[in-house]
Parts: sequence; C-alpha cells; structure tokens
Amino acid sequence: MKEERLRKNPEFRLVYRRGKSFSNALLVLYIFKNNKNINRVGISVSKKVGKSVIRSRVKRLVSESYRLNKQGLKQGYDLVFVARTASNNKSYKEIESSIKDLFRKSGLNNVEKNITKSN
Repeated sequence: MKEERLRKNPEFRLVYRRGKSFSNALLVLYIFKNNKNINRVGISVSKKVGKSVIRSRVKRLVSESYRLNKQGLKQGYDLVFVARTASNNKSYKEIESSIKDLFRKSGLNNVEKNITKSN
C-alpha cells in the first residue's frame, strides 16, 4: 500500500502540470500516466476546507472510498484527489458517489466499458 501513494511535492507538481483534470462539486481528480504497472494516489485537502479534524476526516473518507472502489480501474496512472470546500460536511456515501463519478468521467473504469460493449 505504501508504494501506491504519492508523497513528495515534485510528484504532485508533475501530476498537476502534465496531467488531465476532471471535477465535480466535491472533488477534483488529476490523472497522469506513469511508467509503472500500479496506480499511485495522492490526496490534497486545503486549509480552506476546515480545521485539521475536518481535513483529516475528508482525507480518510476519500482514501477509504478509493480503497473500496479501486478494483476494475485501469492501471498505470498517478491520481491526485483535491477536496473542494463543499466536501467538509459530506457523508461517506456522497464522497463515494463523487469519486465514482470522477472515475466514469476520466474513463478509468474498465468494468463499465465491458458492460456497454456486451449490450
């Protein structure tokens, strides 16, 4: 799990500068193709979202939602989730649906494409 995280500032900056962004009301997702065979994830929550307790809660919600929904995603991408201020008082279900929406918008879902081809 540790090798699946973005931790260093230059890694985040590379994804911001060269990646594509997708957004909705609660989150922004930046994706950038890496040369590895795994997805690496970073989560950014600004002080504008709230105090440290609220920021930590939003990070935990995003992290857990990603962990439970990462199967079936295309591999080899760096992902950065940026929480917007509207995410500070949302429930887990709202964050999860927001993440699923971003996966659909960005085309990272492998499973969804297989379902539409068979119909």
